[in-house]
Amino acid sequence: MHNTPTRVLLNVGHAIDHMFLLIFATAVTTIALEFGLTRWEDLMPYSAAAFLFFGLGALPAGKLGDHWGRRSMMILFFMGMGASAMLVAVTQSPLQLALALALLGCFASIYHPVGIPMLLQGSTKPGWTIGVNGFAGNIGVALAAVITGYLVKHFGWRLAFAVPGVLSLACGIAFAMVSTVESAPPAKRKATQVELPTRLLARVFLVMTLAATAGSLLFNFSTNGNYELLHERFADISRDPALLGVLLAVVYAVASIAQLVVGRLIDRFALKPLYLTVLLLQIPFLLFAAHAESWTLYVMQALFMTAIFGAIPFTDAMIVRYVDDRMRSRVAGMRLAVSLGASSVAVWLLGPLVKQSGFATLLWVMAGIAFITFLVVTQLPDTRTLETEKPAV
Repeated sequence: MHNTPTRVLLNVGHAIDHMFLLIFATAVTTIALEFGLTRWEDLMPYSAAAFLFFGLGALPAGKLGDHWGRRSMMILFFMGMGASAMLVAVTQSPLQLALALALLGCFASIYHPVGIPMLLQGSTKPGWTIGVNGFAGNIGVALAAVITGYLVKHFGWRLAFAVPGVLSLACGIAFAMVSTVESAPPAKRKATQVELPTRLLARVFLVMTLAATAGSLLFNFSTNGNYELLHERFADISRDPALLGVLLAVVYAVASIAQLVVGRLIDRFALKPLYLTVLLLQIPFLLFAAHAESWTLYVMQALFMTAIFGAIPFTDAMIVRYVDDRMRSRVAGMRLAVSLGASSVAVWLLGPLVKQSGFATLLWVMAGIAFITFLVVTQLPDTRTLETEKPAV
């Protein structure tokens, strides 16, 4: 187990990871106007590279985490995120913005395959640990809405990147000071658990990757589009960016509690039926939201985000349950490279899809993705099959 300051900073890192990737989505309307574009939808595709590299970069990041060391990679994460955010703040054109955001995505790719396995080393309650970590990540999503809304309104969009950038640099210095130097990289340590047979592990990995890809699509569509959805459907009540940011932050904060609840349940109940239940809840909430307005839309938004956030811990739970710590960063990196790389298309499609067909179509598409995910997860091995091969955590 890590010391408390290290665990806190690892969780803060998750918040930083998600917050930084969503600053642009919250500030996109203001940035578009400054760069001479009349519609936010026309600028949105310029952030697609950030999410592409966020996914693809997980593969080398995971390999380096296992073979070079997770502590060194996390220091690189904090410092790189801070420097690249400050670089975004000084861009002068959409192309420069796209390149700087792509660099930000590269450093952001380090966290999930490195930070989460590092946090889980020696954890006696991995479900709860994952739940708390997921909660921290989604608090970062909430902070992106409220802090960016405030900074954009009072100081401009550039400081919305620069101020968090300074915070990340400070966290990197603190992490280097308080974290324990690793005696050996994970790949060179002794095995701590028995692995599943290759065929069963391959089946779990396939289902996990497909489900994670669909989940990432929903996450990217929702978190990158929610602010503009609220801006459009809540217009009769308010168009104040700061107020809308606060309202969206409340949605994310409430939805994030689902991570804690699910994390606790994962330690107590079978994984498959729990996962299927959460996925099933996503479908009606998305469909009701497709045609809702004003406060009804706001409630539906809170409900579908709760179900989307609640599904997130399951893939990490499968990794920690069935993959030995020596190779968790590499397995997580492979899964993330596929799922996040593929789901980056959501960011690229979001603006054009909403511009062409509207948010109602987007939400119907998301409901369809949720249904497909449900079907995929039904192919997970039965609990009894898994229990016969269940490794020690």
